[in-house]
Amino acid sequence: MATKIKIKITGPGRVPVTLIVNGQEHEIFVEPRRTLLDALRKDLGLTGTKKACDEGTCGACTVLLNGKPVYACMALAIECEGKSIVTIEGLEKNGKLHPIQQAFIEEDALQCGFCTPGQVLSVKALLDAKPDPTTDEVRHALTGNLCRCGTYPKIVKAALRAARSLRQRT
Repeated sequence: MATKIKIKITGPGRVPVTLIVNGQEHEIFVEPRRTLLDALRKDLGLTGTKKACDEGTCGACTVLLNGKPVYACMALAIECEGKSIVTIEGLEKNGKLHPIQQAFIEEDALQCGFCTPGQVLSVKALLDAKPDPTTDEVRHALTGNLCRCGTYPKIVKAALRAARSLRQRT
């Protein structure tokens, strides 16, 4: 008869991580397996980034990592150390909505609003890279963001309105 051996496997426990979120440095202690999404929501209290599928298929948790849209549920917090992270909370300045947020309101591009933060940040990444996108480029940029309410035509209109607004400001 084989002898049973009990092995206790322990990990490194919580480790310090410095996240640069919306221009501010935050040192937090996380388990190495903690996702960026959970670090933002649970450790930093930034609940604008939504938790939905938790498997990288819906885009509700989209944030900008060094200017690129990423699913926060698929990135480990420790992978993001020292990188610039922008959440929906980081867009407004001095109580004034970002032009993309304003365009979403003006085009009535949200219903339940759950997907809106991810949609807005995907649009921001697009407009930062391409200030005058075509309709097809907007659609392509939003392919990773699902909207169960089906407001896609209005979301595209909002993105194009925001692009015009931002070009007029420069």
